Amino acid sequence: MRPDRVKRQPRQLSLADNQLPAGFDFTAHIHRLCRHIASHSPQLAHINMQRVAVSFNQARKPGPYGLQASLTPLRFENGATSTRRRGQQVSCQQLLDANGHEMLYILRFYLPRYLNGSLMDKLTTLFHELWHISPRFDGDLRRFPGRCYIHTSKEAHYDAEVTQLAQQWLATDPPRQLYSFLEHDFRQLQSIHQRVVGVRIPRPKLIPLDNSAA
Repeated sequence: MRPDRVKRQPRQLSLADNQLPAGFDFTAHIHRLCRHIASHSPQLAHINMQRVAVSFNQARKPGPYGLQASLTPLRFENGATSTRRRGQQVSCQQLLDANGHEMLYILRFYLPRYLNGSLMDKLTTLFHELWHISPRFDGDLRRFPGRCYIHTSKEAHYDAEVTQLAQQWLATDPPRQLYSFLEHDFRQLQSIHQRVVGVRIPRPKLIPLDNSAA
């Protein structure tokens, strides 16, 4: 999913702007889990989670159907920092962490929906999004041959592959405390911790490069 196209936007967003109240920090726990997955799954070893921001959105509808998670690449094909859209050269708003380091991806979860599935469903969704990250880790998506370059022509094959990756990671017997929060649904986490909190990052916009001084 590419960032929205809106003119006259600031060129940078900052993760330093997020100040969280007390509660269970969902995004911090997911980020820690992803770091372990990337360091213990050979197929995902190219991922540097220091350059992947984790965010959550509130699902518009509380039911089980709909988007669970998404990955937003912050660069374009082959890692290009700009591209042409509707005849105009554009770049993407940069997202910087508190130390000024540029993020290459935003991994976003839709709550409470994401937390209301089974543990295996949650892990498979997580691996599904991580597998979208380009093997070159250049801010672009993993691209498959053909028109259906996101999931290949048969999305079921993609889903089977990421399910296998999740099962292989679980088979390494990772520390349970890394993922035990995923054994609870949203209401259970709220009951245990009083509040579920996390970083919320606005969707980066596309910035026109032509006549940028105007």
